[in-house]
Amino acid sequence: MSEAPSTVPVCYRHPSRETYVRCTRCGRSICPDCMTEAAVGHQCPECVSEGKRSQRPARTAFGGSRVGQAAYATRALIGVNVAVIVLSALVGGTQAIAGSGGWFGLLGSGTPLTQWGEVLGYASYVPGGEVHGIAAGEWWRLFTAMFLHYGVLHLLLNMVLLWQLGRYLEAHLGPIRFTALYLLAGLGGNVAAYVFTAQNQPAAGASTAVFGLVAAAIIVNRRLKLDITTLVPLLVVNLIFTFSIRNISVAGHLGGLVVGAVVAVILAYAPAPRRTLYQAVGCAAVFILLLAAAVVRTQAILA
Repeated sequence: MSEAPSTVPVCYRHPSRETYVRCTRCGRSICPDCMTEAAVGHQCPECVSEGKRSQRPARTAFGGSRVGQAAYATRALIGVNVAVIVLSALVGGTQAIAGSGGWFGLLGSGTPLTQWGEVLGYASYVPGGEVHGIAAGEWWRLFTAMFLHYGVLHLLLNMVLLWQLGRYLEAHLGPIRFTALYLLAGLGGNVAAYVFTAQNQPAAGASTAVFGLVAAAIIVNRRLKLDITTLVPLLVVNLIFTFSIRNISVAGHLGGLVVGAVVAVILAYAPAPRRTLYQAVGCAAVFILLLAAAVVRTQAILA
C-alpha cells in the first residue's frame, strides 16, 4: 500500500523544509532562512524587495537625498582640487607646491596649468605676446579657476573649510543641491573677480566657493532655527583675512559670499509644494544672471 502524500506545507524556495509560517503579504510558506520580520508577521524576500522599491526615499528638510550624510560630493570636490594641484606640480615643477610665492614665501608659483585656467580678463603673458583671457574667448576660466591653487598652503586653507562646511551642508541639502550651491558660489566669485578687478589681474582658488558655503551654513541654520554663534565669527575672521592680506581677490571672495547666500536662500526657503521646481528655476536664474554679467564685462573690455 502506498503512503498518502504529506500535507505539511513546505518553503516555496526550499521545498525540502517544512514550515507553518506564511508571508503576510503574498501568503506563501517561508522557512526561517527566507523570512524577514515585518511590522506584522514575516515577509518573503520578494515581498521585502518589492516593498523597498515602492517606498519613497527619505528626504531632508530642503528636499535633498539622505545620501548626503555620507558626504560623497564633498569628498569628490576635495579629490578634484587635490588632483588638480598634483597635475599643476607635474607640469610646473616643485615650486608650484611652496616656496616661491607670498605669505612669507609659503605659497607656490603659477604654472602653465594655472595660467591656462585662472580668472584673467584680457591680457598677454609677456609684452607683445598673444592676448589671453575670458574676453579673448577663454570662457572656461570662469569655471576652472575655482579648482586651481597657488601651492599646498593655499589648497589646505580652502580644503579644511570645505571639509568642515561641506559635510554639514551636504547632509542637510543632499549631494545634488550642495554641488549646485558650491559650483554657483564658485562661479559667482569668479564672475565678480572678472567684472570688478583689472583685466590683467589673475585670480584662482576654491575660496570663492568656500565663502559661499560659509554664508549658506548661516542661512541654513537660521532656517532650521539652529545656533549660528560659531559661524558668524568664522565669517568675520575670513573677511578680515580677505581685506588685510595683499594679493587676495576681494571681489572674488565677496562675490562668492553673495552668490552663495542667494542660492542658499533659494534652496532653504523654497515653498514645500513643488519645492524642487522652485529650487531648479531659482538656481538656473542665478546662473543666467552670472553669465549675463560676464557678457556685459566682455563687451566693455572689447569696446
